[in-house]
Amino acid sequence: MTYLFSASLIWAFSFGLIKENLTTIDSNLVAFIRIFLSLLVFLPFLKIKGIEKKLRADLMITGMVQYGFMYISYIYSYQFLKGFEIALFTVFTPVYVTIIYSLIRKKFHGTFFIFSILSMLIAAIIVFKDISSIGLWKGFFLLQFSNICFAWGQVRYRELMSKYKNIRDREIFGYLYAGAFLFTMLTVLISVDPENIKIEMSQVLSLVYLGIIASGIAFFLWNKGIRKVNIGAVSIFNNLKIPFGILISLTVFREEGDLLRVVSGGLLLLILLIINENIRKRSGDKNNVQVNGARK
Repeated sequence: MTYLFSASLIWAFSFGLIKENLTTIDSNLVAFIRIFLSLLVFLPFLKIKGIEKKLRADLMITGMVQYGFMYISYIYSYQFLKGFEIALFTVFTPVYVTIIYSLIRKKFHGTFFIFSILSMLIAAIIVFKDISSIGLWKGFFLLQFSNICFAWGQVRYRELMSKYKNIRDREIFGYLYAGAFLFTMLTVLISVDPENIKIEMSQVLSLVYLGIIASGIAFFLWNKGIRKVNIGAVSIFNNLKIPFGILISLTVFREEGDLLRVVSGGLLLLILLIINENIRKRSGDKNNVQVNGARK
């Protein structure tokens, strides 16, 4: 769970950075730069010999969806939604995770679904605002598409790599970013005019953080972490980044918000995570894909 906790904390800074510094840059370009920097991080570790062609293709397709499709729609949604709305509408992700996991396994896991719904409700309470005047359904559906892509990608990676226990995550993670890189590069070539590209130094620093730390290291920690826990824990951690994000926005980016609600909601999510883990240990968690210490 340390991997998932670390990734959630890293991502918590992304909401404020994107909204404050990057909304003036073409969203497709932002997505491309983030993915490109992430790819550079893992290229030195990329293993070619000994990796089946089918696995390479599967990983590239998974990365194209989980990171490519996801980032294009996610970053574009900032053009229509405010920061708190972005946080609010990401609470549906754990439900998507559970539904997709159940479809792939062809078995409905009621306990995991209940924990997903509870974590979604808690997160929604944390970030709830009066959204009656939004009327920006385009942004909502863009974000839901992003959530579904992210949910499908992490479940697909977890299931796919359970068949290859002798391969370290860092040896193949570059294939995920390679698939996303090809897709986002295509969108940039089609939609971005090079003459209109203007990026300030503060934006460069934000992109470096988002590309190397948030998109590179954090996603590696996340996909590695979900191989060590059950789907119930994955669902809860998907929403744990929301109170983290709001708390950092309140303290670092000086935004207005209800600090008591954020802290209380975060504690409830942690309690839910502990309950989920206790149930998993008592039941033996037959559906959990465990990874031994040799996989560090």
